[in-house]
Amino acid sequence: MGFADEWKKSFPVSVRADLRVSVSDGGITIHSWDRKEVGARVVTQGWNISSSEVRVTDHAAGDRVEIEVRTPREFVSIGRHSVHVELLVPRELRAELHTGDGGISAQELKGELYFSTGDGGIEADAVDGTLDAKTGDGHIRASGRWDQVDLRTDDGSVEATAREGSKMTSSWHVQTGDGHITLHLPEHFAADLDAHTGDGKVTVDFPVTVSGSVSGSEIRGKLNGGGQILQVRTGDGGIHVQRL
Repeated sequence: MGFADEWKKSFPVSVRADLRVSVSDGGITIHSWDRKEVGARVVTQGWNISSSEVRVTDHAAGDRVEIEVRTPREFVSIGRHSVHVELLVPRELRAELHTGDGGISAQELKGELYFSTGDGGIEADAVDGTLDAKTGDGHIRASGRWDQVDLRTDDGSVEATAREGSKMTSSWHVQTGDGHITLHLPEHFAADLDAHTGDGKVTVDFPVTVSGSVSGSEIRGKLNGGGQILQVRTGDGGIHVQRL
């Protein structure tokens, strides 16, 4: 299976962590814990963590923590090689996580959360506040109590559950280039729904006061009296807006 290597470090924070993590090639997991510090661990398979192979750099100033993980640009691969970044953080924080190639998994977080990957799925459970998740190729599955939401994939399904207490403070966007979308909303959720699919059917499990066009592939109308715009788009696939 090949050798493994590991890098570990912790960063104390006083109020609210502001975390930035960038990985060129590898997966990221982030979970909360009951400590006022950011714990980071990089685990490799088939790589050394060194200046000539996997390079890990970090910088911390106050509550701001930055971590960068880079694999060699030119490398002849023999055997299995992988990189994974594990993060343990205070529950409430601001986080920007990016990987060029790999999945992102998040759980039990609150605050402003920005996740992006060039190629990989994104899964976010019990994340509250602002959620911005984007992938070039992969599914998105998310649940939480949200104020702002932007979920986009170029190729993959989207399954999102807005828990009780969710309330739109601005427009929400849920979009895929190719795949189905299933969106669960609280019974009394208020929004101006704008749903369209290029090839598929839109179904809505709410009374809708029509304020625009209605067809099998498009619905525009008000949910529970209306509110901010809830835009849902897929190029190819069904859209299902359902009650919790």
